[in-house]
Amino acid sequence: MTQLPPLNGLRAFNVTGRHLNFRAAADEIGVTQGAVAQQVRQLEAHLGVSLFERLPKGLAFTPSGRGYHARVATAFEDLRAATETLRPEPGKVLVSVTPTFAAKWLIPNLPDFSAAYPQIDLGILATEKISSFHGDGIDLAIRQGQPPFGAALDAIRLFRQEIIAVAAPSLIAGQRVPLDPEALSRLPKLHDAHNLWPEFLKQLKVEDRGGHGLRLSQTALAMDAALSGQGAALVSRFFAGRDIAANHLVQITPETLSGKRDFYLLALRGSKRSASIQAVVEWFASKAESEA
Repeated sequence: MTQLPPLNGLRAFNVTGRHLNFRAAADEIGVTQGAVAQQVRQLEAHLGVSLFERLPKGLAFTPSGRGYHARVATAFEDLRAATETLRPEPGKVLVSVTPTFAAKWLIPNLPDFSAAYPQIDLGILATEKISSFHGDGIDLAIRQGQPPFGAALDAIRLFRQEIIAVAAPSLIAGQRVPLDPEALSRLPKLHDAHNLWPEFLKQLKVEDRGGHGLRLSQTALAMDAALSGQGAALVSRFFAGRDIAANHLVQITPETLSGKRDFYLLALRGSKRSASIQAVVEWFASKAESEA
C-alpha cells in the first residue's frame, strides 16, 4: 500500500498552487513563508519529484506538479464538502468589510437585506486588515483596490472611487453653495488616513488656510466629525448619499477626485458557492447598481 504524503505538506502545496507564491500561501494559512516553503520541500522529497519551478518572481508548476495539484485540490474540495454535509450551516454568510464600509453603507442597508433574505444569517467582520478566506472563515470580502486581486479570487466592482467634499449645513450657514475658493480655503478640514485634502485642493488650485484641522484614523470618524459641524471631510460619494439626501451633509463643491482604487466584492474562485452566499453576492451587486 502506498504511504500517504504528510497532510501539512499537501495543504501547503494546495494553497501554494492556487497562488503560485509562498508568501501569499503563508498569509492564507497563517504561518511563516519559510514554513510553507519547507512543507512543500518535504512533500517533494517524499514524492521524489519537483512540483514547482522556483523563479525570481514567484513559482511555476512543473508538468508533474500541475497534474498533481488538480487532483489534490479536488480532494481538499471533497473534504470541505463532506464536512459541510456533516455540519451544515446553509443560512450563514460571513462578510469581511472595512469599519467605514460597515458603518456608513452596509449597516444602514441591512434592513433591506433582512427583508429580502430573512432566512440568511449575515455576519459582518469589520476590520482594516486583509482577511483570509480560510484562516478567518470568511465567505466574501469587500475591499478598495485595483485588479488583479489574484488568480484565486473573483472580483465584482460595486462602486467607483469618486471623492466629494462635504460639510454640515451648520458649518456653512449663510454661505452660497457651491463655496467659492476663498470660502473653501478657510473651512477647517477633517483628515483621515487617506490624507486626500492636499491633492483635492491642488486640483482646485486652492490654498488651505483652514489650519491644521482634526486628524482621524478612519473615514467613518471623519464623517461623524463632519456631521457634528467640526469641519469639511472628503468621502466616497456612496458613503455620504443618505446623509446628503437627508440634508445632514451638503456637497460643498461640484469638483470630485477620482482614482483607480474602486470598491470590489471578492469571493473565492473555483469553489461551489452555497445558495446563501450566491444570494448575498447578487444582493450586493444589485444594491450597488441601483445606487450607481
